[in-house]
Amino acid sequence: MRRALVPAALVLAMALVTPGPAHAVGGGGTRGDGPTGGVEGNELTAKASTSRIKVTQTSGPTGGKGTLSSLDPTWEPPPCWYEPVFTPEQLKNFAETEAAGDVSIRQGWYGEGLWTDHFRDGKEARNYFGTPANVPGYENYNLGEDGYFWRGVAPDWSALDDTSLCSRLMFWQDAGTVPDEPEAPTPDVLAAYAYDKVKVPETEIELRPANRSTVNLPTWIWLDRGTFREISVRAELPGTALWAETTARPVALHLDPGTKDAETYPASGDCAINADGSIGTPYTRGSADRTPPCGIRYLRASGGDPYRLTASITWEISWEGTGGARGDLPDGTFETTRDMTVQEIQSINR
Repeated sequence: MRRALVPAALVLAMALVTPGPAHAVGGGGTRGDGPTGGVEGNELTAKASTSRIKVTQTSGPTGGKGTLSSLDPTWEPPPCWYEPVFTPEQLKNFAETEAAGDVSIRQGWYGEGLWTDHFRDGKEARNYFGTPANVPGYENYNLGEDGYFWRGVAPDWSALDDTSLCSRLMFWQDAGTVPDEPEAPTPDVLAAYAYDKVKVPETEIELRPANRSTVNLPTWIWLDRGTFREISVRAELPGTALWAETTARPVALHLDPGTKDAETYPASGDCAINADGSIGTPYTRGSADRTPPCGIRYLRASGGDPYRLTASITWEISWEGTGGARGDLPDGTFETTRDMTVQEIQSINR
């Protein structure tokens, strides 16, 4: 049973007047933990935390496991938006069979009577968190009309502090249109949603020497060609013509040696990514005393604990979408760490 977000006395009063077999926390419900559909394929329509946005990778290497972290600490994806959930026929089937799910982000209905009263029999419904507070009902699920019932979606509902956002009770929208609401879906909303779905390759750098360096001798760092290439992810919202394609382009490998007693090559610590997707130059025999195009020179032994070398790839993010819309999103990064033991060669003069 869902935990109430309305005063307990009000919850009890509403429960007492809930007719027939309908049972909900508050007879109109509250958002929290509860039923999720129970039947494969219905979980999506039962939960307002699960989006119907379809995401596919359209280009770039597959098999990536890394999720990008934004380099802009102030950037956040949209917390919620509206999207189509049911056709009239789908809502009829759901209301008269499943009848357990979210009718808005913060309101769940559990019991057939709640759904049929409002969407079939035209009865007014209470919206505890949105405006208007009382919502007119529908006749026979709008069967025969062309369109969808829409609802707010919040992937991380617990982080949604503003109760006014995406707060409408599930509502009707004619086909080919989007709601006249501030939280209506747009291409940039889909682009931001796709940002989190970009999976990048792990940063498996090559080093010589591999794990044990020597004070004042350079450690060469490189990555094989083709490892880092553009990755594009397309997000489409079913029931609309809205789409966006978000592209992540690798631009640099940044090295942090894990100590101030070190120098990086180049001095900025940013190794450019070559046109073929490689980074740096592989170490070859006889190159130990040369300066690598990408690498590190440790100036002091690591002692008892190894240094933590951090290697992070910076990805530039851009997008394009419906109607020629386009833009940029904050650069992202994915990093990995390696333990580096640095030894000091002792010399004896006779």
